Parts: sequence; C-alpha cells; structure tokens
Amino acid sequence: MEISFKELWTVAHGMGFGGNLFACLRGAIAGIYSFRPELTTHAGIKERITRLNIGLSLMAIMSWLTVISGTWIVYIWYRAKPGEGADLMEFPRYFLLSKPSTKEWHEFGMEWKEHVAWIVPFIATSVAYSVYSVGEELAKNDRLKKALLWLILISFCCAAVPGVFGAFINKIAATR
Repeated sequence: MEISFKELWTVAHGMGFGGNLFACLRGAIAGIYSFRPELTTHAGIKERITRLNIGLSLMAIMSWLTVISGTWIVYIWYRAKPGEGADLMEFPRYFLLSKPSTKEWHEFGMEWKEHVAWIVPFIATSVAYSVYSVGEELAKNDRLKKALLWLILISFCCAAVPGVFGAFINKIAATR
C-alpha cells in the first residue's frame, strides 16, 4: 500500500484533526450536560472544571487545526487548475465540475466546507473561553450551560456537514 504526500495530509486533516474534533465535541456535550452541583461534591466540581477546561481547549485547538489544514493545505490541491490535456482525475475540483452528476458536490459541498466550516473554531474558542471565565460557577448556571450546549450542537452540525461532504468528495474525486 502506498500513500502520497497529498493523501497523507488529507488523512491528517479529515481523520486526524477532524476525527479528534468530533471526539472533543462529543466530550464537551457530555461534560457540560453532566456538570451539576447535585451530582458531585465541591472537590468533584473543581476536578471536573479542570478536565472540562482541558477538553474544551483541545476542542478549540482541533477545530483550528482542522479548518486551517483544510483551507491552506488540502484545499489548495483541490482547486489546482489542470494544464492543457491533463487528466481531470488529478484535479478534483475540475473533475467534479466536468460532470452534471457531480457538479452539485462541488457547488454545495465545497462551498459549505470553504465557508461554513469556519464557524466551528470561533464557536469552539468562545465556548472554551466562556467555561474558563466562569469556572465553577458553571455548575450553578443552567442558562449558561444550555446556551453552551446549543453552541456546541451548532458547531457539531457545522463540522459534520463538511466532514461528510469531504469524505464523499474525496471518494468521488480523490486528491492525489
């Protein structure tokens, strides 16, 4: 089995950074949802807030790594222009646009990946900062917990759509 440099970066972007981002997002949902003063002692709340701060910081880092590697590494290869008589399979964007059956994959999927995916690191960083700022008070503030959960769910959806499109687009027109 052989893997090219471009394929290695595509795997690092999608399965490495993106996969870890989804693990962090799921952990953030579970961590914030279960953060209740009636379920633990004061010492337990201190331990949980430390764990939550670490997990949310990792979530923010993974989200930034995912969009930055996608935008400034993988996407550059995706949008490369073919020369005269080039094999379009080597140029995924142009391969997708060359067929009516795959044109929508680019027009909707890549537009979502290019633009909407950038919402994720901003939300993730905001959530991490909010939890870091309020600290142990989060256990008592149900409105803030609900707001943070909604933000994480929005972030999860904004990351899931480009993740799915990225996997399908890579299947249809792999970045070689």
